[in-house]
Amino acid sequence: MTGSMRDARSAHIVCLLTNGKVLVAGGWTGKSVLVSAELYDPLTETWAVTGSMNYGRNAHTGSLLTNGQVLVTGGATGASTLDSAELYDPLTGTWTTTASMNFPRWFHTAIVLANGRVLVTGGANNTIILSTSELY
Repeated sequence: MTGSMRDARSAHIVCLLTNGKVLVAGGWTGKSVLVSAELYDPLTETWAVTGSMNYGRNAHTGSLLTNGQVLVTGGATGASTLDSAELYDPLTGTWTTTASMNFPRWFHTAIVLANGRVLVTGGANNTIILSTSELY
């Protein structure tokens, strides 16, 4: 057993950082959407709180960029699907908003390409399942 996160959550992101720690951010508690983020340190098997996202979101994506930051895209607040995106900086433990996507989406996928850009595909918004994709 490695201890527990501060917040119980589902539909969150998990991302292995370049420093070996694991970022867990956002998600759903069963009652509300989370803005909180936590770090797991596998060396000490402990959890620590880090900076909170600017927007609560669940069913979003998290992609480790070549500069060591994490790009989080989309998701939902519970009532509406998000087009927003933000960057997590593990050096400062802070989140910064960045350019929004062209379409709000949740339950989408994202992958970092060989050129360092992020391909975001599919998902759904409040009314339809999407066939669109976009590059970050």
